[in-house]
Order: sequence, then structure tokens, then C-alpha cells
Amino acid sequence: MINMNFDNTKKMDIICIGRVAIDFNPNDIYKPLEESRTFTKYVGGSPANIATGMARLGKKVGFIGMVSDDQFGRFVTQYFEKHGIDTSNIVTAKNGESLGLTFTEILSPTESTILMYRNGIADLNLSPEDINEEYIKNAKAIVVSGTALSASPSREACFMAIEYAKKHGTVVIFDVDYREYTWKSKEEIAIYYSMACKMSDMVMGSREEFDLMERLIKPEGSTDRETADRWIGYGNKIVVIKHGKEGSTAYIEDGQAFKIKPFPVKLLKSFGGGDAYASAFIYGLMEGWEIIDALEFGSASAAMLVASHNCSDAMPTVNEVKEFICKKKEEYGEMVARG
Repeated sequence: MINMNFDNTKKMDIICIGRVAIDFNPNDIYKPLEESRTFTKYVGGSPANIATGMARLGKKVGFIGMVSDDQFGRFVTQYFEKHGIDTSNIVTAKNGESLGLTFTEILSPTESTILMYRNGIADLNLSPEDINEEYIKNAKAIVVSGTALSASPSREACFMAIEYAKKHGTVVIFDVDYREYTWKSKEEIAIYYSMACKMSDMVMGSREEFDLMERLIKPEGSTDRETADRWIGYGNKIVVIKHGKEGSTAYIEDGQAFKIKPFPVKLLKSFGGGDAYASAFIYGLMEGWEIIDALEFGSASAAMLVASHNCSDAMPTVNEVKEFICKKKEEYGEMVARG
């Protein structure tokens, strides 16, 4: 059994902290980016996608971050408000910082790359003074993105948010969310990731992301079991390790492990599934489901996203995920993702 206690007396379900960006996804897909001519604009960035996913699933969601003082910044806040995401703790840049721009390249259903513009970026200028203790106190959980730890003052803002969460019994979820830009060295990555992981209640990341986190602890690499035991030893109740198309495993504090496989779908792209997985898995935990049921829900949501053109706009509702699971089980058998 897990002892993940979400305080249901708190009025907000979850607050996501960190990166929000603009995604430009090509309409003429399966071409190199240099040959793509038309794009559709979406709200992007892992924390923003998770926030949207949670809101679409019916949870009361807030966001802490910084946006640009221009049309793109207004596009983000208006989008959040349209989806019922509280924007009261989103701050506007005062020194000309811009939102990150992400151009995706969809070369094939299994091969995608991302071109990012991240200079003078707004989200990494979130400061400790922008973190409202009362706001975090009144949330059941916060999600901290690892990308937000890559530079100051954003990293200090995140650690302040974590400290407030620990003070007030707000669950801390650390989404490793590694992006190589901005980080100065692998040693720096290991230091700040491990600091956050030692303070979290649940951590989610890929095998590669955990290897980056642990490179100073065990440079030769760890097994998944060793990784799970290490971070559970620091107080995490759940450690989720993802292996892409091989599936993922959730390790819990009593030593049990639960494995899930991806649902079979016709892929359109190879990115975005992780954010849908995170939002749906967290939703299941907040609903008090068994771990394996929450994992199945997350895996189904991820499959739906990689079959869609975008991330934020394609986040499914509860009924849509449940209908998808039923359909796949009728087609492939009851144990399609659990077997």
C-alpha cells in the first residue's frame, strides 16, 4: 500500500510550476523542418501540458510561472483561463523576456525532433518573490518541472515552493523533464535533480533521466530497482521509471512494483505522451485508485496523445480515456497493457 495522502480539505487540487511555451507543429508532416511551410500554434511546455491535462480531467488546477508581456503571453493566459486553470499566480515579465518557441519536426511516426528558441526566456526568470506561500498551502499537490531547475532565479523559486509545500503538507511531485538546453554541465544537472528528488514525495522520469540524476552517486549506472530503492529511501512514496515503447514501472514504498505497457495505436508523432501520462496517472492517484489502475489510465492517455497532432489541445477527458481503454480491451484483450 502507498501512503500518498492528499489533503482533501484543500480547495485546489494541483499547482504546476515552471515552463510554458508556444509550440508550432507542422501541418505538412513527415518532412524535414526546413521543408515545412505551415504550422499550427499551441500552448506547450511540460508543466503547462500537465496542467491542461489535469483540468481536462476535471481537477481544480493552478499554475505558477512567468509569461512574456506580449501577444504570446496573453495567448497563454487566455488559453489557461478558457480551460479553467487559475492564472492568479502567473506573473508577467518586466524586462522584455520572451516565451520559449518550439518548432517540432515530425519526420515519421517514430522519429521527431524539436527546435527550441530559449534565449532571454521568461519562465527561467520566475523568482522566489513570485512564490505565494498561501497559494501552495491551499493545494493538495504541486508538480515541479526539472527544466525549471536549470537556471537562477527559477531554481530558487522552485525550491522555495517545495519548502512551502513540505511546511504545509502539500504533496510534492517531481517531473524530471530533462531538456539539455540551459544546463551548463552534467554535474550541475545531477546536483539539482538529486536535491529536488530528496525533497519530493513522488518522482517520475525516464531511465535516461534517472541516470543523469545519479551520475555522481553511481557513474556506472543503476538498475531500476536500485534507483527506486535509493529515492524511496529519501522519502518518496512512488518512483516511476519510464522506458518508452517498453512501458513503465511504478515502485512503491512497501517494495512492490507495478508494470504497464503502452496501448497499441497508430502513431502520428513520438512526443507529448509523457505529459498526458503524468496528468492521467496523478489523476488516478488523487481519485484513490489502485496503482495499476492509475498506470493503465496514464498509459491510455499517453497513447491517445501520440496519435494526435498536438499536446495541449488533445488532452482527453475522463470519459474519453475510459472509452479508449474499453475499445482497446475489446480489440486486444483485457490484459492488453497489463500483461
